[in-house]
Amino acid sequence: MAQDLASMASIATTLKYTPVDAIPAIASRIRNAFNTHKTKPIGFRLLQLRKLYWGIKDNEAAIVQACKQDLGKGVFETYLSEIDWCTNDIVFVTQNLEKWMRDEKAPDIPLANKLLNPRIRKDPLGAILIIGTYNFPVNLSLTPLVGAIAAGCTAVLKPSESAPTVAKVLQHIIETSVDASCYTVVQGAISETTALLEEKWDKIFYTGSANVAKIIAKKAAETLTPMTLELGGRNPAIVTKNANVKLAAKRLLWGKIMNYIMVDKEVLDPFVAEMRLVMKQFYPDGTKETDDFGRIVHGKQWTRLKQMLDSTKGRIVIGGDMDEDQRYMGPTVVIVDNPNDPLVAEESFGPLIPILPIDDLDTAIRIAGEVHRTPLGLYPFGNKQETERIMTETQSGGVSVNDALFHGVLPTLPFGGVGDSGHGAYRGRSSFDCFVHRRSVTSTPGWMEGLLDVRYPPYEGKLAKFKKMSELKPNFDRDGKVKFSLVSYILSLGTGSKTGGLVGYAIVFL
Repeated sequence: MAQDLASMASIATTLKYTPVDAIPAIASRIRNAFNTHKTKPIGFRLLQLRKLYWGIKDNEAAIVQACKQDLGKGVFETYLSEIDWCTNDIVFVTQNLEKWMRDEKAPDIPLANKLLNPRIRKDPLGAILIIGTYNFPVNLSLTPLVGAIAAGCTAVLKPSESAPTVAKVLQHIIETSVDASCYTVVQGAISETTALLEEKWDKIFYTGSANVAKIIAKKAAETLTPMTLELGGRNPAIVTKNANVKLAAKRLLWGKIMNYIMVDKEVLDPFVAEMRLVMKQFYPDGTKETDDFGRIVHGKQWTRLKQMLDSTKGRIVIGGDMDEDQRYMGPTVVIVDNPNDPLVAEESFGPLIPILPIDDLDTAIRIAGEVHRTPLGLYPFGNKQETERIMTETQSGGVSVNDALFHGVLPTLPFGGVGDSGHGAYRGRSSFDCFVHRRSVTSTPGWMEGLLDVRYPPYEGKLAKFKKMSELKPNFDRDGKVKFSLVSYILSLGTGSKTGGLVGYAIVFL
């Protein structure tokens, strides 16, 4: 094991970076491939997704080994958060793609305008740049690619150089499974990423830190290139005095994705006690020797986490063991007394779990807004009234009530940030939507010309006719109060719309 760990330090040098001077030609090839329109037919998209699926399946062992080598990630967690996540996403997308691609009828269209056949097409955006990250290096690289392929786009993937072994496996999968003229991998670090950003893309999808996102956003702004930014933030969990502390301790320790936990002082001691019990249940022989607990991605990140722990004024109540040579740091629970503590104020991306005791729910909601007003996730534990209030009085990209991360794993829910935790969303249907333009279309038949003559000059005597055809009458008075009309109520059958009324009457009579 020591030999394996020693060899990790040299892995980055074994990853062959793409020559910087080759990047413009690569980008041009990917743009030109989109202009051939070969990626637009559904048959092509489905074929590429199915081939990608088998590319992942055929390289499962290599993915497991790479995740172990780069991150110390165990077999079960690699399947849970990397392999099966991606393959299940592909299956879900292929089963629904035909439905998603269909033109949509425009909603709430007046009867007269229905003659124009208003509809919404889903057109692929074009050539996509995907920049991955290291903490879930397979999942957070391939799931955006799945969306780009499903949408009919071409794409370049730039995996994270901080997970070099995974990056090599991803390159092998893509080169041996999907159409090389439409999808390719560029390897590298700052210089190579900078060269990619010099090229014109139709969309950039970036997952990573806010600081790097600002650099990418500035560069994208030069060419008005749209972006999806999947960032992060100081994601809080809130455990109220009415929460099931046993369940909260178990689910939050498993999730490990919140940045800090605010716990009502009334249940602080039992919550910490439950966390100790759960640690024993999860890791009866400790976390250092088990394959179920990973390692810090590289020495620089380990040192950063150690400095955060050294600078806290909090009190370690669980864990604290570490080994720099193995880049190991055990789960470390620290009780802090100030929201400005480094463990709360900074996003750790590590196994540091600060607990901030609070007096009441008012305090928790206030602190959540002060630490980070728009985090990526929020994890409230309490009764229904409390969790509803937390959601009403806070903001976040998503919420998992009485759990950790569930809102981010369901393929029918969009996953993404809000404010400075990112913008845009993906996963399942949302991955498709992320890379398409919803193109509004109308078709005006020639026989309608007589109905349209009101729009042509001269306009003398036409205003009354125009207003009769187009003006909508409000259902409210000058005080903003809704007017009640018995006739409208009867026609709508109390549904609020004539369409709803027609449906209701049809049900009644049938």
